[in-house]
Amino acid sequence: MTAADESPTPSDAAQVVIIGAGPAGLTAAHELGKRGATCTVLEADTVVGGISRTVERDGWRFDIGGHRFFTKVPEVEARWKEILPDDFIRTPRLSRILYRGKLFDYPLKAGNALKSLGVLEAIRCLLSYVWVRLRPPRDQTNFEGWTASRFGWRLYRIFFKTYTEKVWGVPADQITADWAAQRIKNLSLTKAVWRAIFPGRGKTDITSLIDEFDYPKLGPGQMWERCTELVTAAGSEVVFDAAVARIERDGGRATTVHAADGRSFPCSAVISSMPLGELVLTMDPPAPAEVQAAAKGLTHRDHLLVALVVPEAFTFPDNWIYVHEPGVLVGRVQNFGSWSPHMVKEGRTCLGLEYFVFEGDELWASSDEELVDLGAEELARIGLVTDPSVVEAGYVTRMSKAYPTYDEHYAANVDVCRAWLATEAANVHPVGRNGMHRYNNQDHSMVTALRTVDNLFGDHHDVWAVNVEEEYHEETRVLTEVPTVPTGTGRSAPIIPRRD
Repeated sequence: MTAADESPTPSDAAQVVIIGAGPAGLTAAHELGKRGATCTVLEADTVVGGISRTVERDGWRFDIGGHRFFTKVPEVEARWKEILPDDFIRTPRLSRILYRGKLFDYPLKAGNALKSLGVLEAIRCLLSYVWVRLRPPRDQTNFEGWTASRFGWRLYRIFFKTYTEKVWGVPADQITADWAAQRIKNLSLTKAVWRAIFPGRGKTDITSLIDEFDYPKLGPGQMWERCTELVTAAGSEVVFDAAVARIERDGGRATTVHAADGRSFPCSAVISSMPLGELVLTMDPPAPAEVQAAAKGLTHRDHLLVALVVPEAFTFPDNWIYVHEPGVLVGRVQNFGSWSPHMVKEGRTCLGLEYFVFEGDELWASSDEELVDLGAEELARIGLVTDPSVVEAGYVTRMSKAYPTYDEHYAANVDVCRAWLATEAANVHPVGRNGMHRYNNQDHSMVTALRTVDNLFGDHHDVWAVNVEEEYHEETRVLTEVPTVPTGTGRSAPIIPRRD
């Protein structure tokens, strides 16, 4: 019997090493503590929460990307409330699109959009839509053709093209239709007009319709900071500045995790939320060349946040505004005071400008001072402040590997990595967004961790079947179980071509 054929037993939980102190890693550690087991959590950074952290600078608190605490998984909601029983607030949900100095409802509402565009542009948009009904785009396998066929070319260019290209850094006609199918499934101009005329009908067919959500009053990091306290109180250890450099294996199982600073951690099992490709490349003895090539083929899009302190006069009610103006680099602007008044100071608010970048590119390599100046200038250019000089302070946070990207080879690469780990490191369990190279939301990352701990105690869940279905995003309908996809990688993010 090979290592891959062995059934998980409670002994696998005897000496667990968890890589990464984000939602997946800390959820696994918390669950182990509830079961009377301890573990060692290795965090490469000095802050917990991963991309769900809250950064604190000079008393200001701000998110990396914004995180609504909304789930249809009762188990996850119960866990949130168990960790933070008294620190959630109810926050109104509001997001809009900024285009040519005007704000448009998001999700799109036909009446609002056409009215705000003006009579002449609205007529052009409607005629453009009629045209694509008569002559649909020839290629609807890419984002551009798929979206234009449902909204017309003019509305596509206004509301979809610019922002999508900012997020992923490639032309929209090189992104497959999967991205559109996930984010704007069941929405077309015809349905939008119907909803404008009959607002009470058909509402559950459209995604992203919740009106409010739970939110930790001090930001999402408060959840994971408190979770860390519970994990350590249960006897586990969270080790910071402990980037994993090498995972020693023998007989088809990992035996020791080695940190970059020379510390070593023997293990009976490893739960890993580090990027899947990097996980494979740390194995010693190393994986075969073809497996290493697959691991190196898994890429990410990175995130850069410029948080600017401005007078309260420049606040706005939105959690964030999508910036569709083509003349600026910023993709989205958050108002942290609209997430929680506890994150800002009296008489001021903090606006977070989000830039989607590749690590090492010109924007990423810019100094913090240059980025704060750029953010202030762009904030004024899009009209959210009157002048760059109103910015009183600025802070920059860089987050590498924020979004796993799906190029044309990603599915095959993930399968190769999975198959090799299953036979050559059978007690190593990938979880979470980067750990599985899957565009999981926070709640689904937590579920992968919970099911993995179940498996350590003898269950047989297919953790890779936990995923985000197209229909899942922020609807008002409640699910009684976790959405799943057939065994395999599934697809829940755009197919992004590889950069040259």
